[in-house]
Amino acid sequence: MQFLIFSMLGYVAEMITCCVVNKKLTNRGFLCGPVIPIYGFGCLSMLLVLQPYKENPFLIFILAVLLTTSLEYLTSYLLEKIFHNKWWDYSYLKYNINGRICLRNAILFGIGGLIIIYLVGPWVVNFLSHFKKGVLIVLSIIFFILFLLDTVYSAIVAYSLRNRLIIVEDLKNDKLAKIPGILEKVLARRIKNFKGLKLYPSRLLKAFPYIGKSNEKEFDLMKKIALKEKEIKRKIKLDKKKKKRKKKKKKK
Repeated sequence: MQFLIFSMLGYVAEMITCCVVNKKLTNRGFLCGPVIPIYGFGCLSMLLVLQPYKENPFLIFILAVLLTTSLEYLTSYLLEKIFHNKWWDYSYLKYNINGRICLRNAILFGIGGLIIIYLVGPWVVNFLSHFKKGVLIVLSIIFFILFLLDTVYSAIVAYSLRNRLIIVEDLKNDKLAKIPGILEKVLARRIKNFKGLKLYPSRLLKAFPYIGKSNEKEFDLMKKIALKEKEIKRKIKLDKKKKKRKKKKKKK
C-alpha cells in the first residue's frame, strides 16, 4: 500500500507542477490511472536505503539525489529503447546528462528525499497502522490487479505509438514509396497488416508532449496515412457495391 500512496502523491505533485507551468490540467504519467510508479519505486527505495543515515540530513540529500537521478536516467533509457522514442528531454536546461536528467530536477529530488524521510514517510506508516492487516491485504490485491491491467493496456498503446513511428520512418526511407502509384499499394499493405493504428495514443502524447514535438514530420505523415486509410476503405465499399449490382443485373 505504501507503493500506491507514494505513486498517487507523485501523480498529484506532477499535476500541480504541470498546472503551474502550462496553466492547464494534464493527466501525467505513463499509466491511465492517477499513479506514477516511478515515484512509488523512488520513495520506497529511499525509505529502504536512506533510513540508516537519518541522523545526517546532508548525506540524505546527496544520496537521494544519486538514487532518484539514477532511477530517472534508467527509466528514460529503457522507455526509449523499448518504445523507440524519447519521452522527455532536458537538453534545453543547463547541466544535463544526455537530456535524461538535469541539475534542477536533481536538487528538487534531493529536497523531496528529505521530505520523504522526515515527514511523508513517517506519516504514511502511521496512517496505514490504523488499518487492519486483512483490509490492507485486500486493498493491495485489488490495487495490484488494477495496476497490472492499466500497465498492460498502457504498454499496448505505447507499443502502438512505437509501431506507428517505425512504419512512418520505413515509408520515409522507402524509395519505392515516393512513386505515387506504388505509394498507394505500400500504404494499403502496411495499414492492412498493422491493426494498432486504431489505438491512437492521444493521452500519452498530452502527458509527454516532447514525443509529438520531436516527431512532427512523422505525425504529419501519420495523418496522411489515416486519410489514405479512409480512402482505401471507401474504395473497397464502392467495389463491393459495384459487384453486388453486377450480380443483380446478371440474375435479371
